[in-house]
Amino acid sequence: MLVAVLMLMQGAPLDCADPYTQMAMNRCAVLEFQESDAELNAQWKLTAAEMKRRDAEPIDDGRPGYFETLLAAQRAWIAYRDTHCTAEGYYARGGSMESLLVSTCMTDLTKQRTRDLRDLITQ
Repeated sequence: MLVAVLMLMQGAPLDCADPYTQMAMNRCAVLEFQESDAELNAQWKLTAAEMKRRDAEPIDDGRPGYFETLLAAQRAWIAYRDTHCTAEGYYARGGSMESLLVSTCMTDLTKQRTRDLRDLITQ
């Protein structure tokens, strides 16, 4: 019986404007993260291109270039985001709400990082 209910729920349309089950909330949170991640990736391309353009103007001060610095920061940020949000999920460790907490955290941090990347090239 439970398997049949779960199969029906997976095929049911998802209303993220008003999710009413934990499963729906979890699925909607993942979809929202995926959307914010796509926006981040689009902004990354713009910011990376600008940093590479800036690197084309030679500065001989012995420090890493714009893009090299940006890439190192992005890699560190991804590691931070993933581990920080895993820790936030531990508020409901092992429970059905854990993935909601992780996805929501990742969405929030990803949206902020997208703004940060945009600010790097608009200031």
